[in-house]
Amino acid sequence: MDSNSSTVVVTGFGPFRQYLVNSSWEAVKLPVVYQKAKEQVFKIWTTLQPLLTVHVGLASSAKALIILEQCGKNKGYQERDACGFHPEGACCMVDGPEKIESTINMKTLWKNISVEGIDITFSRDAGRYICDYTYYTSLYYGNGRAAFIHVPPLSRSVTADFLGKALQTIILEMLKQCAEERE
Repeated sequence: MDSNSSTVVVTGFGPFRQYLVNSSWEAVKLPVVYQKAKEQVFKIWTTLQPLLTVHVGLASSAKALIILEQCGKNKGYQERDACGFHPEGACCMVDGPEKIESTINMKTLWKNISVEGIDITFSRDAGRYICDYTYYTSLYYGNGRAAFIHVPPLSRSVTADFLGKALQTIILEMLKQCAEERE
């Protein structure tokens, strides 16, 4: 795969549960359906061959908090998706490793970045739902060149415009890491 491309793909998710507006979908929407999300992610990596794919998901528990996820987990997907399904064997890839780490060092990113008006933290557990499933799949197809960012629901203080600017700052910092890696 040619990763000399300078394309960065950013994805978000559609509505689920009580969230009629998913704050992450202001970017590019993936369905909250395991199989369809997997197909879309496969398509991104095979057709666009991006330098980096950044997935953005809604963390309903996070109030005014952006979470940088370090790795994706392969197993434990028991919760049903928007169509009422969960993956066979409750896993992403039958022969895949237990977890895959991003080539982006989220701890370093977290230390190097600040966005006024919102806290940022990092995590090693993206939650075993469509977010984690999508992340693992993307790390698998993209040889680790994927990132996952959990964002809070939209509110008076966290507007779509504000989130967009915060994500831009974070993604530009990720690209700096990619450039350093190449040198």
